[in-house]
Amino acid sequence: MINSLQDMKVNLFADGADLQTMIEMAKKPFIKGLTTNPTLMRKAGINDYKLFAKEVITSIQNKPISFEVFSDEADEMISQGLEIASWGKNVNVKIPITNSAGQSTKTVIKELSAEGVAINVTALLTTDQVETVIDSIDGSSNVFISVFAGRIADTGRDPIPFMKEALEIMNKKPKAKLIWASPRELLNVIQANDIGCHIITATSDILKKLELIGKDLSEYSLDTVRMFHEDALASGYKI
Repeated sequence: MINSLQDMKVNLFADGADLQTMIEMAKKPFIKGLTTNPTLMRKAGINDYKLFAKEVITSIQNKPISFEVFSDEADEMISQGLEIASWGKNVNVKIPITNSAGQSTKTVIKELSAEGVAINVTALLTTDQVETVIDSIDGSSNVFISVFAGRIADTGRDPIPFMKEALEIMNKKPKAKLIWASPRELLNVIQANDIGCHIITATSDILKKLELIGKDLSEYSLDTVRMFHEDALASGYKI
């Protein structure tokens, strides 16, 4: 049982696309890195990808930050990856495990890894895909491998066996770090920690719940009763 945030060994990465929130998260000592993606950036209303990325990198220089390529062609992915990597020493370049046609991006991964680019291979959901990445990267490279455990869970499958197997596969390249991506609840942070996962990404909704780790359940029950009572009074309901 983990009783506090200090007990955790898994590294927390904040996931989002709001500049001020990212800056605030980066100041917290328990946040070890940050990630974003085009979907989050679009939802946040960001129109200029490069300008936003450079604003983030200028503001946050001491923790890794992942930015994603968005081309669907291998050659252009490599060009975009090299460009993004040039924006800052703390930048990890996100490469999807396939393009939108389902074609493997292993040649992109291999090329950028050989160039010494810090990459974050994203959108993995199978252990075969983990094998593909491990077989494609340079053993001396610092690589993040993002397995979307939350999406695995969304299909009714337990993600823990997948994540444990991924860790075993990655033993062949010890510098590679496994990211538990797309968590759905705070419990996932505990699960990632318990299996020895290196990193877990978390949105602000999950990060806000960190203070609940180890909270007394009887006390939490009373908090819940009081919330219901106060909301009922505030509503003016009558029976």
